[in-house]
Amino acid sequence: MDSAPASPAHDQVRALPELRLHLGALEHNVHLMADWCRAHRLELCPHIKTTMTRPVVERQLTAGAWGVTVATARQADTALSWGVRRILIANQVVHPADLALLRQRLDATPDLELYCLVDSVAGLQYARAALNGADNPLRMLVDVGVPGGRTGVRGAEEAYELGAAVAKTGDGLLLAGVAGYEGVRPNRRDAATLAAVDAHCRTTADAFASLAPLYRTPRPVFSMGGSAFPDRVADTVADLARRFRDLPLVPVLRSGCYVTHDHGTYAQVSPLPGLRPALTVRAAVLSTPEPGTAVINAGKRELPYDAGLPVLLAAYTAAGAPRPAAQATAAQIYDHHLVLTDTQGLDVGDTVDLGISHPCSAFDRWPDIAVTDDSGDVRDVWHPQFHR
Repeated sequence: MDSAPASPAHDQVRALPELRLHLGALEHNVHLMADWCRAHRLELCPHIKTTMTRPVVERQLTAGAWGVTVATARQADTALSWGVRRILIANQVVHPADLALLRQRLDATPDLELYCLVDSVAGLQYARAALNGADNPLRMLVDVGVPGGRTGVRGAEEAYELGAAVAKTGDGLLLAGVAGYEGVRPNRRDAATLAAVDAHCRTTADAFASLAPLYRTPRPVFSMGGSAFPDRVADTVADLARRFRDLPLVPVLRSGCYVTHDHGTYAQVSPLPGLRPALTVRAAVLSTPEPGTAVINAGKRELPYDAGLPVLLAAYTAAGAPRPAAQATAAQIYDHHLVLTDTQGLDVGDTVDLGISHPCSAFDRWPDIAVTDDSGDVRDVWHPQFHR
């Protein structure tokens, strides 16, 4: 097992399962990433879809974040309600209700700096119809993707054509830069993956440079997003600055998962040394139906499983005594059950702490987060806000 979290206090009987957030680890990660971005001359615009939890976001902003990234218009509205005034929606917005909401918020909030992506003339037309005549414009970033990937135009030439179309629109829209997403391959750092990531970063940089004469803002944005390859983004930004010394730009990194890190995919791939996993799920052993098997009272409704099953970090008796020899491997997950195999030293009624992979799939499962100190005591309860 990994290093064990603090054991449950005898006088702290809490309902299980429970999502637990170690405040010290989270604050360490916030400051480590802020320092790393400053050292690499990057602006950090953390993707808060990871947590959608106001006390987390406030700590990121206090540490110097340039703004916040969100995935949807509704998330942008939530961030605005928290007082955030620079928001990047890392998607194209096309639904009339969403565009109407953005127009309403831009009209009502003169100091709101709102960005969104665009990857098609059709998307541009929807935005133009909704934002026509707006005094506070919606800032558009041309989205550059990869063949076979998700959204985005498929090359620098197509990016230029779309950017030129954005630049020709009237009031209400503003060509503000270019965006890419360097997580174009699985989270591995083998040579082929890094070469593909680098190629995408270069294509996005070429698209940004080609549009330089058309930007309608003094400092256009060059933005890349993802938590697995921020070092490759930093290299691309440094090269872009060398190639175009007279081209002012705001290099914006949209990483999000760093804030809690994990015990899985990002622990294996992140290039930032020193990040600490801050999330665990505490649960109970419901059953030991066969030798070497234990069933835990947490499953798909409580645990992320899209990037690997949880790992056992620590176990305790029902009375709270540590079980240092306990071992197990997560083998199968159901709606509210996790089956552990190859178990040793686990009994019915025991408590286990599980480390998770991919924090983006954790917070939205829980209405409450138990915030713990270094002793494992719960000091506060925070509430993710994915819906308003």
